[in-house]
Amino acid sequence: MPAWLLPDQISDILPGEAKRLETLRRALLDLYAGYGYALVQPPLIEHVESLLIDQARDLDLRTFKVVDQASGRLLGLRADITPQVARIDAHQIPNHGVTRLCYAGSVLHAQPAGLLSSREPVQVGCELFGHAGLEADLEVQELALASLDAAGIQQVRLDLSHRGIFLALREQDPALAAIENEVLLALQSKDAVRLKELLKAGRAAEKNSPRGPAGAEILPESRSALLALLDLYGPASGADNVIARARKVLPPQPQIQQALDRIQAVADSAMFNEHPQCGLTVDFADLRGYRYHNGVMFSIYCEGLPNAVVRGGRYDGVGELFGRSRPATGFSLELRELLEITRPSESGSQAVSSDQSGLPPDRIAAPWIDDSSLRVAISALRTKGETVTRLPDAELRGWTGRQLVQQAGRWMVS
Repeated sequence: MPAWLLPDQISDILPGEAKRLETLRRALLDLYAGYGYALVQPPLIEHVESLLIDQARDLDLRTFKVVDQASGRLLGLRADITPQVARIDAHQIPNHGVTRLCYAGSVLHAQPAGLLSSREPVQVGCELFGHAGLEADLEVQELALASLDAAGIQQVRLDLSHRGIFLALREQDPALAAIENEVLLALQSKDAVRLKELLKAGRAAEKNSPRGPAGAEILPESRSALLALLDLYGPASGADNVIARARKVLPPQPQIQQALDRIQAVADSAMFNEHPQCGLTVDFADLRGYRYHNGVMFSIYCEGLPNAVVRGGRYDGVGELFGRSRPATGFSLELRELLEITRPSESGSQAVSSDQSGLPPDRIAAPWIDDSSLRVAISALRTKGETVTRLPDAELRGWTGRQLVQQAGRWMVS
């Protein structure tokens, strides 16, 4: 195998894409700064126990692990930046009130999220700590929508869900805890056949599962509620209000009713009146994402991508792993995926050439000679924001755009 071949689903970012990616990254970070989110830059690698969150099995599987030759301890290459930001809030920032942090950086996945997904995504996101109220949920959703708007994506659909419903069912039914992973996968893929098989068997795939008694029967109430989740999808208002349907078919447990109340409060927010381009739906079976979410969750979909372009939600108490439990909510998006659906239309060879080089098509060409007056002229143009590129004689003769030429002893743009 040639040494220059890259691993599967790992790729270079070439000049044109790199420029667009950096432009969008800067725009998003400026947007977040306007909301009061401070930028943090966690390290790419740290002790693996700081990167993994209790029960986040999919996060564990996606994390590359290596042995530190200096200490002999196991290190992890981050697969998600959110746990790192939670650690920073718990230990590095002494604020006991609301803390808003944002980030942008590469993560590395041992297993890709999808067949066409990069194993080195560029993750951008925001995290809000210290406020358990509805206002925090709405703020991060508003900021997620504003992020897509900044990328030029306006027609989107926001799906709401709530992990608390599943957690309430698991809490009352030890047998469900034993097959939790399998049930979650069936719900996420809306595989009714597989879900019925799991619930009918009522036993863990692994007989010695520490999560619950193998072979125990699933409670009838849990079975009917989980099967109902598959059909609880639709609008949050009107005659087919899915939240109203959920109140009729789900158990009247206080935790479940509180989750439904929270979802309804989000759906009733005036924020969505300000975003008429955003379709709002509720999908109680959409429990994708890392396993640390424990409250309101949301996913944003848009044309051009089969999977959600933004995912976020509540993960209260995650900071307890680092010695400081706090309310927390946030979202993240993958910048390279976003670029794929916002790629500008290219017409003409100049547009293609500009995209490949990453340089503006109206840049100025200048002779590649040692001339003091030419250097002064180039410096003055660059100070004004122009892009000036030195070219050898052979390329300069074929240049059809603007260039610096000497006229009457002065360098002028023609």
